[in-house]
Amino acid sequence: QVQLVESGGGLVQAGGSLRLSCAASGRTISNYVVGWFRQAPGIEREFVSNIKWSGGTTNYADSVKGRFTISRDNAKNTVYLQMNSLKPEDTAVYYCAAGNRWPIRRTEYDYWGQGTQVTVSS
Repeated sequence: QVQLVESGGGLVQAGGSLRLSCAASGRTISNYVVGWFRQAPGIEREFVSNIKWSGGTTNYADSVKGRFTISRDNAKNTVYLQMNSLKPEDTAVYYCAAGNRWPIRRTEYDYWGQGTQVTVSS
């Protein structure tokens, strides 16, 4: 029903920047919330950020506040995650997810992308 494809991951030095994209297809996501999560080996998948499509309300994990910015593009059905001042501890596979509840819990997201690797070197 909804397909999500992440892109933009890669290798970057500490202090550098990356912009991740999450492109949605299959249907519009105007009534959805889109979130970013990340998972490193041996660590529980953690919430990073989300955005409510209507109104643009956003949330951020404390660990990324002031460094990451989530945004959306209605015409392209795409959500972005601009990541600045990257740290080695940001290294993880980053996933985008979509759901149609607000507020929404981690277990209530209905659709997930395949993930994109972000590696931050020290």
